[in-house]
Amino acid sequence: SAGRRQRVCWRRFFHRGRRSLTRPPGVSTTGPEMSGCPFPTAQPKAVPGDDGSYAGLLLSPGSLAALVAERTRVAIAAGALHRIDTEQCCADDGGVRFLIRVVSSLRRKAAASSPRGDAARPAVNPFLPPEPELTVGAISRSHLAVLNKFNVLERHLLIVTRDFEDQRNLLGVADFHALYACLAEYPALGFYNGGRIAGASQQHKHLQVVPLPFDGAESGLPMAPLLSGDGPRCPRVPFAHAFGRLPAAVIGQPAQSADVAHALYRLLLADLGIAGELSAAGELQSAPYNLLVAADWMLVVPRCAECWHGISINALAFAGSLFVRDREQLELIRRTGPLSVLQAVAGSGGAAA
Repeated sequence: SAGRRQRVCWRRFFHRGRRSLTRPPGVSTTGPEMSGCPFPTAQPKAVPGDDGSYAGLLLSPGSLAALVAERTRVAIAAGALHRIDTEQCCADDGGVRFLIRVVSSLRRKAAASSPRGDAARPAVNPFLPPEPELTVGAISRSHLAVLNKFNVLERHLLIVTRDFEDQRNLLGVADFHALYACLAEYPALGFYNGGRIAGASQQHKHLQVVPLPFDGAESGLPMAPLLSGDGPRCPRVPFAHAFGRLPAAVIGQPAQSADVAHALYRLLLADLGIAGELSAAGELQSAPYNLLVAADWMLVVPRCAECWHGISINALAFAGSLFVRDREQLELIRRTGPLSVLQAVAGSGGAAA
């Protein structure tokens, strides 16, 4: 049966992963050092040493934290980075201490970005090119590191494709190489909002990275107590999901981790019935989803709704971090229970499946 073939395929992936891990030919993990200087806006492809090789990395190992800190200082001084003040609260549910941030300035941000009566202004892509004051530099020949202009979490980094790609496109191997190059720099969580219903606010493809532990978290990731087992289901997670771990042999090796993670990502999507649909814009996802990526595991969550009672839910909610506009929304989540909120936007099929 199809179900039996899926289970066999799942086991084969992990067994093969533990026995033999090979890198596809042509993958380059060397290249000029990441300078921290923004690319020239007139020639976004003009990268020193660009020889057209496959996803060659430009990030010098061990340099990212200092580059982000310096770019943050410059961006704040220039008025380009807008830190969003929050009041941090907690809500316990199902063994998870959720962090809920009351962000009153979300109202101002929404008002600033909402269309006006005169609003026939063309949409502006903030990543093509990104603001020089926010651009940390090159991660690879295909991706840039850019500070999140409206940051709630400190050192919130965007991994942006240099050329336009649709946010609904499935992630490719080059995306994972850029992501794991960053995850190797310091304890962090990568995430991706696959489409508007999954919480994406920009159409240009961008992954995101935030340091761990979250500001205010006692340790690690709030959702960590529920992420147990080898997958594809975590016994205590009540919402629909697919979970997997990377083989121990590749942990700490960004290039090898990226290749294996890409294969795992496609397997998790297939487990949830999410496929790629070929189009002129690329391989578009057949359904919206959120993705969480750590150095050694990955979680994919399908989405059936963008908001719950007017509260926007993105990938970080499934890591245990929620954002609300006022205390009324905070109390609504507390009364309902954060896990029930996540279940409402992702569907059931986790622990009970």
